[in-house]
Amino acid sequence: MSNTDINQPINPIMHTYQRFPLTIEKGKGSYVWNEKEEKFLDYTSGIATCNLGHVPDQVHQKLSNQLDQLWHCSNLYEIPSQAKLATLLTENSCYDQVFFCNSGAEANEAAIKLAKKYAKDKGNPERTEIVTFHQSFHGRTGSTMAATGQEKIQQGFSPLTSGFRYLTYNDQKALEQVDNGTTTAVLLEMIQGEGGVNQAEHAWIEKLAAICKEADILLMVDEVQTGMGRTGSLFAYEQYGIEPDVMTLAKGLGSGFPIGAMLAKEHAATTFQPGTHGSTFGGNPLSTTAGIATIETMLNEEITSQVETNSKWLKGQLDALMQEYAILKDVRGTGFLIGIELTVEAAPFIQAFREKGVLVLSAGVNVLRILPPLTTTLKELELFIQTFKEILTEAESVKS
Repeated sequence: MSNTDINQPINPIMHTYQRFPLTIEKGKGSYVWNEKEEKFLDYTSGIATCNLGHVPDQVHQKLSNQLDQLWHCSNLYEIPSQAKLATLLTENSCYDQVFFCNSGAEANEAAIKLAKKYAKDKGNPERTEIVTFHQSFHGRTGSTMAATGQEKIQQGFSPLTSGFRYLTYNDQKALEQVDNGTTTAVLLEMIQGEGGVNQAEHAWIEKLAAICKEADILLMVDEVQTGMGRTGSLFAYEQYGIEPDVMTLAKGLGSGFPIGAMLAKEHAATTFQPGTHGSTFGGNPLSTTAGIATIETMLNEEITSQVETNSKWLKGQLDALMQEYAILKDVRGTGFLIGIELTVEAAPFIQAFREKGVLVLSAGVNVLRILPPLTTTLKELELFIQTFKEILTEAESVKS
């Protein structure tokens, strides 16, 4: 090591993120500001987390009040806000009981544990496998990484946790392989966000649900990204006419405050008994207060109807751009979970957006992922489209 290397300051943060060259210090509504007070339209929403925009007033007020009362007491005691949030979730879904944790990965871990124990409780110890799908993303913990059907997520971490089998998403022949005698559950996203914004086909989902019901295989939907109004309904499964046995939530549930949840129908939920699972911080007074304020705001202000109306306008504008610019290959997704497939790599477009004051993400090498706050205005959407037109025009002029 040279003297130059020795004298260089060491970043105390582990290098687990390929960060953009931007420091965000403040946020409100659809906008964030950096340390220079430069303003950016945030159409990442903290990766589909700040669904009500940054620092929403209703959530801020309730959290401020809770900060003066109680932060933590552990799950050895009754927590009124936890019970209230669980009631709000079950009354507005097809589920009966809720387990609270701190993240989407933890919610999926809980679902995986539930599925394994469910088979044994039902007298089917031979059912040890959980079916997931290629291009899925379920988290980065040991089990959820193994459940994720992407080699790039798993690379370097072998041997992986066993018990997962990957099938092809939206493939009819794959359905024939679901029930092979060893399957206890199927875990999938209604829209594969990280995997490219790939949406489940209605007929395929209906057949999958029927297969699971017939064989007493738990159908578990990962709605960490699609839940809490992101697709235009409170939960994406509602648009498919099915009632999965288990659903996982996080991201938008707390408006940016860390919280996760696993919801289950009673026949599955009773698998968990005292001592089978737990979480020190899960469902604490602060996180559940944030969850209550978030879901009450969504219901009282009819946020999902706003998403449905505004996302249709956005989709129409993007479809029109696709007819005009050859560099656009496909526009897909539902509500405010939009994937724009390009004929070139997405990274330069993300940079161009950022340089023009708009933040967007990718979902794979060639797909732009657009995640506006559910509360975004038509004026903000128009700004996004105008910026996109400028970038497309510049890109095609360079290409020519």
